[in-house]
Amino acid sequence: MDKFDLIVIGSGSGLEISAEASDRGMSVAIVEEGPFGGTCLNRGCIPSKMLIHCADVVETIKNAHLFGIEAHLGKIDWDFIIKRTYEEIDQDAQAIEEGNRNSSNITVFKGSGRFVADKTLEVNGQQITAETILIAAGTRPWVPSIPGLDKVPYITSDQALRLPQQPKRMAIVGGGYIAAELAHFFGTLGTEVTLIHRRSTMLREEDEEIAKRFTEVYQRRFNLLLDSQVSEVSSKDGGISLKVSVDNDGEKHSVEVAVDILLMATGRAPNTDLLEVANTGVEVDSRGYIKTDKFLETNVPGIWALGDIVGKYLLKHSANLEASYAANNIFHSSHKEPVDYRAMPHAIFSSPQVASVGLTEDLATRMDIEYVTSTYNYSDTAYGSSIGDLDGFVKVLAHPETREILGCHIIGAEASILIQEAANAMRLGLPTDAITQSIYVHPALPEVVQRAFAQLP
Repeated sequence: MDKFDLIVIGSGSGLEISAEASDRGMSVAIVEEGPFGGTCLNRGCIPSKMLIHCADVVETIKNAHLFGIEAHLGKIDWDFIIKRTYEEIDQDAQAIEEGNRNSSNITVFKGSGRFVADKTLEVNGQQITAETILIAAGTRPWVPSIPGLDKVPYITSDQALRLPQQPKRMAIVGGGYIAAELAHFFGTLGTEVTLIHRRSTMLREEDEEIAKRFTEVYQRRFNLLLDSQVSEVSSKDGGISLKVSVDNDGEKHSVEVAVDILLMATGRAPNTDLLEVANTGVEVDSRGYIKTDKFLETNVPGIWALGDIVGKYLLKHSANLEASYAANNIFHSSHKEPVDYRAMPHAIFSSPQVASVGLTEDLATRMDIEYVTSTYNYSDTAYGSSIGDLDGFVKVLAHPETREILGCHIIGAEASILIQEAANAMRLGLPTDAITQSIYVHPALPEVVQRAFAQLP
């Protein structure tokens, strides 16, 4: 059995800790089954945004007539789009792996690892151990059990971003951010998309007003089946047939959806079961995510965890934040610091974009937190009107007395950028005056955020 000073499982954000350990002269083992760089680089946020930008370009061309411009959309070069995305990403992943392999203090174990005893991993039949272990092994797509699903060639987000050909007809099961983003990508490029979602609105984690508006827009864009569940899947005429049970105001009826490809976007599951973390005594919660204390250490001293597998926020910027704290807490144990998750923003790169930070109105109500709220439409600002965004708006929440910013929620153009000023103010503990008393460029889109705060009672 080979013994190391540190074992890092996963080659995403956990590499910050392995790099520091290597710089300190420690012996490090990195266990990674797939390409280096983690989910974000290889099959998540980076390739998806590169592909989605292509959809945004197409959407601009299609909407040019709204501004008196006659434009024609020619050929969609699918091969070029995929090649453009993954040539750079694959090179980056390979470079990260080679950099780690060339480090004198790092040993790379390419394969799936599993715990077989206390602080002991088995990888490709070889056992390794260390007193300090960091688990940053992420999550994988979760797929529900549906009759017939195991007999058809369905895909998940792992495969959706590398399809060799553009499908003509696609069904997407799910109503979260992955379903929203991929529907925009495939649908805008010309695929006939049917979205099947078991709830009455998409994006259930967002503020209710945002979710409702988003759902309205997607009902105009796609064939959106709400309050619906797939009851059976089968192969038919060279394609895939889905029987869908639709609940229409309490009356259920069945519809058949025929597609060329089926994308399951129904959530994520932690990889703790594949790692068999129970064999090293690490506790998980009811969903299978690793339990940690506020310093990111598990119940087993010396075993730490971060990123998606912890289940706090399934966001790359959250994992990067946790990595900085984990590095400090592992290497400076006498000066440990709890992770400060305040004002964690997120964004959905769909069309329209959605972005949020802080409390939703529903969450504030359930937490019995006093708040006031206001909204402001994009179209009521000069720039919002000029770009023709009739669906976009900003919603803000604040404490009625202290004027603490409790939440900000945006749907519309550049929401992923506009959310940052509210997130920064919240992170620094600044009140609403920090935004309302600032000087904004006129006429620029950020005015919509300032006006939403200025409308607060």
